[in-house]
Amino acid sequence: MQLSTKVRYAIRAMVDMAMQPGGEPVKLKDIALRQDISLKYLEQVMLPLRVNAFVATKKGSRGGYTLTRPPGKITLLEIIKTVEGSVAPVECADDPSICERSEHCSTHLAWIGLKKAIEDQLGQISLADLAEKQELLY
Repeated sequence: MQLSTKVRYAIRAMVDMAMQPGGEPVKLKDIALRQDISLKYLEQVMLPLRVNAFVATKKGSRGGYTLTRPPGKITLLEIIKTVEGSVAPVECADDPSICERSEHCSTHLAWIGLKKAIEDQLGQISLADLAEKQELLY
């Protein structure tokens, strides 16, 4: 499984917001600059996060983007599913009815196990975890 550029940028932008002191609004152009992401592309990346209430926008000179929940309450799994959809390695792991062989297929069981392992791992990593590690790298 490879994550898209869109989801990688979404995670980087949200970690950037999580690192802001006091949850202050952050201008998208500042995130784009710090993360070396095109502002136009970042605007597209942020849309599903705003629509699904992971981030909020505040207008005005002191406006910008903010997280709607504490960073410790937002997981990588939630972000990935919001931006990209399922983490299943194959479609039948989400919907066995799309394959007539699912009930009698040993690989189907492997794909379901892999999907669960990925979800378990990503569900344990929060933005706060990543922000803390990012601070150590600076």
